[in-house]
Amino acid sequence: MSSMKLKDVVLASCALLVAAAPVCAQTRNLVTEHSASDWTRITIPPGHPVSDVAQWHINPTTKTIVCDGNGGHEWLRFNKEFSDFKFHVEWRFTKLEGNPHYNSGVFFRNDADGTIWHQAQTSPEGGYIFGETLIDDKKTAFNEMKEMSENRVKPAGEWNAYDIECRKDTCTLAVNGAVVNTLHTGVAKGYVGLESEGFQIEFRNVVIEELH
Repeated sequence: MSSMKLKDVVLASCALLVAAAPVCAQTRNLVTEHSASDWTRITIPPGHPVSDVAQWHINPTTKTIVCDGNGGHEWLRFNKEFSDFKFHVEWRFTKLEGNPHYNSGVFFRNDADGTIWHQAQTSPEGGYIFGETLIDDKKTAFNEMKEMSENRVKPAGEWNAYDIECRKDTCTLAVNGAVVNTLHTGVAKGYVGLESEGFQIEFRNVVIEELH
């Protein structure tokens, strides 16, 4: 086999690998052996000290994050800003007896302390986007619950998959495989994070793909 033909074979093989698994080469799991320094606890609202209760537990072996929900209202911020991206998170609440009002969320396009925030709500009422964004450089509250195409959230105890994609000023939220909200925001970059709001919740496959 000539060197030219061998080169062609190598290029063809690489193309097949990329076509078969494009995500693997470009994604980054945000739960690693360095996670203790990769994430920061931020209170909601910002500006107060966090609780002494260490309610977040990160397991780099299983690549999961568990929040006990017993250390106050706060969010766990990944310490890097992202511009355009695809953000995948799987989550489930620990099931409780009775009819509790489960509450938590997945953040994106936040500023460093969460004064500007965009949240994909996790609750039995559905997955939808709400928060406080910038419109014409003014902080503006918004809520896309009424614009949610359908409630696709599974009951407590079952895993849900959220896929948040942001390209320039447009962000979409897909819940368990289908887009339910589209948001136009004045924020071009920011931090991603996870919320604690009084209930135990697990997160896994916390993966981001930066788009260029």
